[in-house]
Amino acid sequence: MLAPAGAQAPAHPMDPLTPAELAAAVAAIRDSGKVGPGARFWGVTLDEHHARTGADRKARVVVLDPEAHAAHEVDVLLGEPAQAVAWRPLDPRNPGMTSEEARTAAAACRADPEFRAVLAKRGITDMSLVMIDPESIGGFEPPEYAGRRLTWGSVWLKTSPEDNHYARPVQGVVPIIDMERMAVLRVEDHGEVPLAMEPGDFTAAAHPPRTDLKPIDVVQPDGPSFTVHGNEVRWQNWSFRIGFTHREGLVLHDLSFTGRPVVRRAAVNEMYVPYFDTSSTQYRKNFFDWGEYGGGPLTNSLELGCDCLGVIHYFDAAVVGGDGAARVIPNAICMHEEDDGILWKHHDGRRGTTEVRRSRKLIVSSFVTVANYDYGFYWNLHQDGSIDLEIKMTGILSATGIGDDEDPPYARKVGPNVAVTNHQHYFAVRLDMAVDGPRNRLAEVCAEPEPDPALDPYGNAVRTGVRVIRRESEAALTTDASRALHWRVESAERTNRMGEPTAYRLFVDSTARLPVREDSVCARRAPFVGKQLWATAYDPERRFVGGEYPNQAEPGSDGVQVWQREDRSLDGAELVLWATVGSHHFPRPEDWPVMPVAKARLRLEPDGFFDRNPALDVPPPVSCHTSDHCH
Repeated sequence: MLAPAGAQAPAHPMDPLTPAELAAAVAAIRDSGKVGPGARFWGVTLDEHHARTGADRKARVVVLDPEAHAAHEVDVLLGEPAQAVAWRPLDPRNPGMTSEEARTAAAACRADPEFRAVLAKRGITDMSLVMIDPESIGGFEPPEYAGRRLTWGSVWLKTSPEDNHYARPVQGVVPIIDMERMAVLRVEDHGEVPLAMEPGDFTAAAHPPRTDLKPIDVVQPDGPSFTVHGNEVRWQNWSFRIGFTHREGLVLHDLSFTGRPVVRRAAVNEMYVPYFDTSSTQYRKNFFDWGEYGGGPLTNSLELGCDCLGVIHYFDAAVVGGDGAARVIPNAICMHEEDDGILWKHHDGRRGTTEVRRSRKLIVSSFVTVANYDYGFYWNLHQDGSIDLEIKMTGILSATGIGDDEDPPYARKVGPNVAVTNHQHYFAVRLDMAVDGPRNRLAEVCAEPEPDPALDPYGNAVRTGVRVIRRESEAALTTDASRALHWRVESAERTNRMGEPTAYRLFVDSTARLPVREDSVCARRAPFVGKQLWATAYDPERRFVGGEYPNQAEPGSDGVQVWQREDRSLDGAELVLWATVGSHHFPRPEDWPVMPVAKARLRLEPDGFFDRNPALDVPPPVSCHTSDHCH
């Protein structure tokens, strides 16, 4: 668990910041005299590079001073007392939006006379039933408001205080809001569209539950097989540390198997969600959900029997709100074991014997809610040394209102007067690799037919094609399932008994292609989604694939595609992989009013890292009913 609120420092330099450290960092900023009393905060994060040197812990703080039209990134040394030691000015438009700012902006809309008048034309007068989601402006800043920190509002109407407001979009009403002054600059009215009348309630009260479902109980009478000491976890030859940041939420540090390093750091580094529609409330939608909002503060508290099943270990997380107040998210991270089917098996028909081993996996998970959508991130560790990330997408689709007889060309009808635009979800996964040590190299691997007929008289010879990626300029890569294309991260220092470099291979199983024009805002704002893998040499200042501060930034001005122009060597480098997991969402009626889970995935597995199957020593199943044939 995280250290209690009264603790001054955690047990390990890489542990997440404690509530006391967060509060001390904010206090150091306020006490500096360099910001006004209305200062807002967007994230206080451990400087991990500094922490790995063994020096005093340092926080990086993003603070906005709306009255001065200013923002800063500040280094705070967390000593006694904490001290703000370095101030770097930022464009005040660029830091992300906090939940506190979003609530204040929504309240400003409800109080605005023009906004109320536009809604009154539609017969909407009870502002307590009007919901506004302030959205990032997404590269569509009105030129007359150049230089301002902006948001726009998507508007929804409840039928009652308990209603699912996302079922009733108020189409055509778009407030543009100044996020510093919290004032509505204008209200766009694109014409009235009938409100949806069908209820969108998805609670058990509205849908009587089935009565034929029998309970499933997960019982581990001797307890789980993992051990936890602070934020360190050990399980089935694996060891690693739990981390947590404002921007990324759940982070895994120092993943090792049998004491040999594999990955130094693993996290979902960015999420980009573009919508593909020309309607007034949809064309602006293209979100950097991490860089413009932050996954940490939006992380759920998980509940036993609902989010996690079995014998569970929870980790709390601490975050800072936009008002600078530190708070704890109880049960932010869930860890448990699950049966995972067959690990390996062989039946010897001649002898009538079978050797079989059952697999179990360790799952470390968190759930993040970004307005209407809910995202689950499940890191799965396996007994054979493999790792996979499964992303679960659920929640409520972001709908648009349509006319009674309208057939929207870029959306799918999901109910009367309601449609959902075609859109995508991209998850950029950052993997700081350390396969058998810090010095690694990257190779692209695929199946290649033998080109020389003289060497292939039967026409069925296939080679393993290997292309070493030696420099950053070569490391913008696209997968191809038809050629079994994947990537191999090799140690630059160690070999296995066959004389090959020890290695892990990476598969990006879920992919999407951005189906828009190259001059579109989507394509220019998020060039990283155009490739399934990027690789760079480690640089502590290059932390986020889409750039440090994407909100209202010049499209494409920062991020992995810019860093690669330096063309640094990747041969024997501290290698950072930026994998892009993609999902194209064609909406369907079955996704409404709440969406069943859809999944996306990537995986890492040993490739010559071991000399043979590392799971030979997994014990036979003890509950096999024909035990004489199981082992």
